[in-house]
Amino acid sequence: MTRIGIIIGSTRPGRNGETVARWVHDIATKRVDAEYELVDIKDFNLPHLDEMAPPSLGQYTQPHTLRWAEKIASFDGYVFVTPEYNHSTSGALKNAIDFLYAEWNNKATGFVSYGSVGGTRAVEHLRLVVAELQMADVRAQVALSLFTDFENFSVFKPGPHQVDAVNTMLDQLVAWSGALATLRAGTTMATSQSGT
Repeated sequence: MTRIGIIIGSTRPGRNGETVARWVHDIATKRVDAEYELVDIKDFNLPHLDEMAPPSLGQYTQPHTLRWAEKIASFDGYVFVTPEYNHSTSGALKNAIDFLYAEWNNKATGFVSYGSVGGTRAVEHLRLVVAELQMADVRAQVALSLFTDFENFSVFKPGPHQVDAVNTMLDQLVAWSGALATLRAGTTMATSQSGT
């Protein structure tokens, strides 16, 4: 069965991201089209990128990188739950993405963002990043406004229409994750035949 990781993209104390990600996970687990798992980058204690070789070479040496790579490799697609900081995503999420390369390739991703304008500018930056990692980003996204989906900018109370937005994004994400499975299988076969 297709496996989707819902990645909490903030490590900030008092973050809204964990509540938002758990809400997405609750909606997702009512579906029967995939297995969904919460992944908190905070649990991996990733420092600023500290690998000598570029991630595209796959020569990971640090225990935290190897543990992160194993977790990310176990999924067929991802939902990035991201805040918007200064018109972009969080430094913690960008750093976590930058640690790896092949583990992201030929997989699909969707976005749930939050901020004063729904976090949409953070997602626009992430779309450029995931394209470089050979990921397929789905069109539908969930944009949560601090003004209308949070009470006093901190208590998460999403509008009822946002549930439909999550399901639309997940419909596209699961479809694309499945469509890319053949491509991922072909890459794995080519790698094993080449002996690398």
